[in-house]
Amino acid sequence: MAKSIDAGETEKIISDNEEKLRQYVSLLIKANELARLTGPSDEETLWNSHIIDCAYALPLLRDQRSVIDVGTGGGLPGIVWAICRKDIRITLLDSIARKCAQVKRIADLLGLANVTVECCRSEDYAKKNGGRFDAAAARAVCSAGMLAEYLMPLVKVKGRLIAFKGPRATEELEAVHGRWDRLGLSSPEIISYKLSGMDRYFVLWNKTAPTPKGYPRRPGMAEKFPWYTAGKK
Repeated sequence: MAKSIDAGETEKIISDNEEKLRQYVSLLIKANELARLTGPSDEETLWNSHIIDCAYALPLLRDQRSVIDVGTGGGLPGIVWAICRKDIRITLLDSIARKCAQVKRIADLLGLANVTVECCRSEDYAKKNGGRFDAAAARAVCSAGMLAEYLMPLVKVKGRLIAFKGPRATEELEAVHGRWDRLGLSSPEIISYKLSGMDRYFVLWNKTAPTPKGYPRRPGMAEKFPWYTAGKK
């Protein structure tokens, strides 16, 4: 059974940082005109469906001090986390140069000294920066099994992987058939929450062993040849 997020804690975090978060929304709307950073461009939708969504994950970051946001787009969730948790160093990773340029400009305008922007594919970045982070997170990137492969090499042993998921979370996890130990990961923990009346989920893994030999793989391999189907009977 999935655990649930304490909405009261999230609401307090948002309230304490609302002015800077609203400023971020305004900058994101303007930047969206230059590079498609996120789907919606109206303030209400960005606030209710994106900012609040990202803030709901903040209670999951307890002891983590270095976090990477993979496929950050317009800085979601990384910039929200950086605003609310100045004690955490956030790396925003994306492979599209125009997005990276805009999100760096946003971080600079917000005065976020705890943010670094890197423009690179996650597989290539992990080859040189593997095992650097206490946590790796991604939102609306790909299926859970594929995402675990992208995030796993980036974190330290005992580090945490965080995936934002919708109603298909259980279906995506079942496709892996419990083979998470092949990536040196624990079985996933599912945490539920409500967003605008809809069921949402965080999927969490702990990295329990060093990155297996052969990872990270070359770009494109995770999608073409899912790791959890190798040797499947």
